Amino acid sequence: MTDRPSPSLARARRRDRRVYTRSHPVLFALLAAARRHEVTRVGTAVLVHGTGPYRQALTRVPLDRTAAGTTGGAARDLATGGTLFDQEGSGHRATRRTVAGDLGAAGVERLRPVWQGVLHRRLAPLGAGRDVDLVPLARELAGATVRALLGATGDPEDIASAAAEAAAAAVRDHLPGPRPPGTTRAARAATARLEALLAPASGTTAEPALRAVLAVAAVNTTVAALPRAAAWCADAGLWEQAADDRLRPALVGELLRVTAPSPLLPRVAAADADLGGCPVRAGDRLILVARHAVRAHDQPPDALRPAPPAVARLVFGAGAHACPGARLARAQLDDALAALAPYRPTVRRARVDRGAALPGWRSLTVRASGARHSLENRYSLENR
Repeated sequence: MTDRPSPSLARARRRDRRVYTRSHPVLFALLAAARRHEVTRVGTAVLVHGTGPYRQALTRVPLDRTAAGTTGGAARDLATGGTLFDQEGSGHRATRRTVAGDLGAAGVERLRPVWQGVLHRRLAPLGAGRDVDLVPLARELAGATVRALLGATGDPEDIASAAAEAAAAAVRDHLPGPRPPGTTRAARAATARLEALLAPASGTTAEPALRAVLAVAAVNTTVAALPRAAAWCADAGLWEQAADDRLRPALVGELLRVTAPSPLLPRVAAADADLGGCPVRAGDRLILVARHAVRAHDQPPDALRPAPPAVARLVFGAGAHACPGARLARAQLDDALAALAPYRPTVRRARVDRGAALPGWRSLTVRASGARHSLENRYSLENR
């Protein structure tokens, strides 16, 4: 017999489901209906839900990483340079080595003061009992981090806005069915604006497409994940775990697993293969459903009983093309939860972003719980 979820967990799951059901209701319903099969074919598309087949598709099936409708294809279409996550050969390996160095342990520590400053300033109103919208906070945090990482000159919030616009335009341009007039032109214009904002201080414009793809990935996943993670903590009563330095790293992994910021990975098979007993032909479109592969839909986050690391890490991909920004994402969310936890914030208002590239909130307003607010006021009065 399956244990019934607690009311707080049920509430948290209901709220988080809204980012899917209100932004992509038809797609979400289709994927939910098909998830009882680890792998299933729908025409020329193969939907991959199971943990094993998902990992196999990323590590053992040859993939066409620049095919139309894939992440790499969108990046190729939008700019003339290489692409960060989906290119092949020596250029790919050299680029990933450079990025891995910038996003390694030393690189993340170098960047940490940038986002910690944003957190300190943006969350200060909670101590005075005022509301804080975590979506603008996440945008500035992501934009400031990208600016520092790339040595760019653009304003952090302008960078984040342009990265979100470029991603949303690219998604609209690659959705199946008829496209609204001007979608391709809008996508290219958004990418050009982003590349201009990412121009380095030295004035060189080397590899602008690589910089743009990195910015798009970093900004959109952060803006999608951070507010959703905070809402889970507020609704499911996870702030005690977030406040515990020993438990918080496990909670971060669990929240990234459950929010699965990139819930779908579109790929195209480059050769015949077999996934979970389902034949795959070269040219078939693979829809890799990260949300289901990591059991985000039925296993809630819990730092005391986390999913195996090999499963949780799948939200960042697997194999040679796994996301190099995983360490950065974990560090940012860890610091955000540590900064929020003393306030034990509750969600006051939430509105889904129906036009974003990734499922997320357009606004998520929180307020400190009464206990922390009273403590802040008492401290203020005693020190006047």
